[in-house]
Amino acid sequence: MSIEFPDLGITRVGLALLSELLTERTGLHYPEDREDILAERLASIAIDRGFRSYLDLFYLLKYEDNPADWAQVMDELSVPETYFWREIDQIRAVVDRVVPALAEQAKGRPLRIWSVPCASGEEPLTIAMLLEESGWFNRIPIELHGSDASPAVLARATHGTYRDRAFRTLPASMKEKYFEPVAGGWRPVATLQSRVRSWSVVNLLEADRADSLTSCPVIFCRNAFIYFSAAAIRKTVEIFASRMPRPGYLCVGASESLLNITNAFALQEIDGAFVYAKQ
Repeated sequence: MSIEFPDLGITRVGLALLSELLTERTGLHYPEDREDILAERLASIAIDRGFRSYLDLFYLLKYEDNPADWAQVMDELSVPETYFWREIDQIRAVVDRVVPALAEQAKGRPLRIWSVPCASGEEPLTIAMLLEESGWFNRIPIELHGSDASPAVLARATHGTYRDRAFRTLPASMKEKYFEPVAGGWRPVATLQSRVRSWSVVNLLEADRADSLTSCPVIFCRNAFIYFSAAAIRKTVEIFASRMPRPGYLCVGASESLLNITNAFALQEIDGAFVYAKQ
């Protein structure tokens, strides 16, 4: 029986198929108890196209396979809930302990760090602030990159205007030093914004297409796997494991674990924070 979302004007026929396709292509997992969330987020796309059910949207994505359509879907499904200084102990451990060790081994080669998904840029800019505070940009060449599957949130990252909510855990002195007031919020000073070498659209399940980034010795992939299926997590981690150098350091979110996912990375405690190391 077709069940209609009365507020959306669209039936949920094909919603399960659409959910499976999204997991297959993007890793995002919407179990049955979260399908209403999926339906609500994608309803505007279906209605704007004149579709009467999610089956039509499924056919569009699966058989036309237009990158622009997928980009629109990722924009709607994006969860840009992030802020400066989030889970700062882990970043501090990387800057204080991992970066010095890698810098010594690099022997003048750029040290490359990748933040993915970076949402609207708060994480890579936080990394840049800590590197700046420690003087690393004046000592060695560093390449800091940010990527996300949503073009819309990346546009916000490149534009770089943030509201007060993004600063809720950032020390006031850091906000004053690294941001300037503008209409609508606060913008990173030019020096800080320039520390992020590139912003790019990357689907983690297709991260093997981003060879120059997956080979970074430090990857922050935090708070993405909580939305992924186990198979998608495993595939993403396998891509990282096959391309990251030794030693390499993979940072996941505080609520995420790679237990029973891979043997390629060993959990290490560094100054009270945890990272996964490829040795």
